[in-house]
Amino acid sequence: MANDVIWAYLRCSSRSQNEARQVNEVKAKYPTLDDDHIIIEKASGKNFIDRKEYNKLRKELQRGHLLVICSLDRLGRDMVATGKEWEYLTSHGIDIDVLDMPILNTRDNKAGLTGEFINKLLVQVLCYVGEKERISIKERQRQGIDNALKNGTREGKKAYGRPKMEELPKDFVKYYSKGTYTATEIMKLCGITKSTYYRYVQKLKEANNE
Repeated sequence: MANDVIWAYLRCSSRSQNEARQVNEVKAKYPTLDDDHIIIEKASGKNFIDRKEYNKLRKELQRGHLLVICSLDRLGRDMVATGKEWEYLTSHGIDIDVLDMPILNTRDNKAGLTGEFINKLLVQVLCYVGEKERISIKERQRQGIDNALKNGTREGKKAYGRPKMEELPKDFVKYYSKGTYTATEIMKLCGITKSTYYRYVQKLKEANNE
């Protein structure tokens, strides 16, 4: 029967994260869950388009199936996209059990339209909080990289697993960042050749993803 079919979707935002905790949480509540129905994905929660495993699972889900996730942000961290995905799943008769938020278990919800309204409202609030956190993390990362580059260091790249950047002279970074000096003036001030100047400029552009 469709109501007996249970799937679990476990997402880790990076390959270095371990999914064991999520597996244990799901198994604790659903000990008989078939391993083939535990879908594990290493992907960002920003969007659904790039998630191959989730999109495969989405095609398997049918009316009466139950989708288990450990927390709402494991489904997604973009407020609009996650809200739309929740609406899509529930409108197609697919139940959802959010383990760390029992009130969002649509299968156990007995409050009719009122409960459905509360669920949707709560999903929007939680998605908003999740997206704000994701944006804040990105901003802090960007600020850390910018500060490191201004100081002529490469910590900004090393800290976030990006390719190592050649350590540039502090004076060059300072003069170039001001934007008030010509290339010739910066070469003279720093005592570097034309080829070295453009090599440094390219390094800075790569660091800033320009």
